[in-house]
Amino acid sequence: MAATTGAAEGAASDTKGPISSIPSMDSPTIQYSMVLEHLVGEKRPIKELSPGVMGGLPVPPKSDEQKMLERGMESCAFKSVLACVGGFVLGGAFGVFTAGIDTNVGFDPKDPLRTPTAREVLKDMGQRGMSYAKNFAIVGAMFSCTECIIESHRGKSDWKNAVYSGCVTGGAIGFRAGLKAGVLGCGGFAAFSAAIEYYLR
Repeated sequence: MAATTGAAEGAASDTKGPISSIPSMDSPTIQYSMVLEHLVGEKRPIKELSPGVMGGLPVPPKSDEQKMLERGMESCAFKSVLACVGGFVLGGAFGVFTAGIDTNVGFDPKDPLRTPTAREVLKDMGQRGMSYAKNFAIVGAMFSCTECIIESHRGKSDWKNAVYSGCVTGGAIGFRAGLKAGVLGCGGFAAFSAAIEYYLR
């Protein structure tokens, strides 16, 4: 009888051992919502996603001179000057090309039977190239400047900026020949700008 009682007490003590090791319900538990807050919520630590951390080449911070240079290159004045120079070069090349394929270059209307000399042909090609270069430079500068101003005013970079700028540029050029020419120039430049933007985008 004593052995049976001792065995029962031993079994009871063995049973109490594992049960006492299980934490009670009063102890704090980790909630799933708290884990989410630290992983994807507001308590998530912010890490610096620099190229060096992501495995790329580290980029040094920009100096004040570089920032000032970037602001200057993004200004409307620089864009207008760049468009003016580009238009001048493109217009000059286009003028020389059209003069090269024109069979009437160098001919004197007073004496059409006389064969022009090489100097006269080159002079005529240069004059035509310079005329085209000036016109292209003016158009390029006006278009670029108005587009930059409109984009800065609207705060958006979309196809409407080019359309508005084309209308302003075409209207300003056409108004020198009258109101009708100005309206036609506005519509023509706007349609051309819209077609170019649609093709590029």
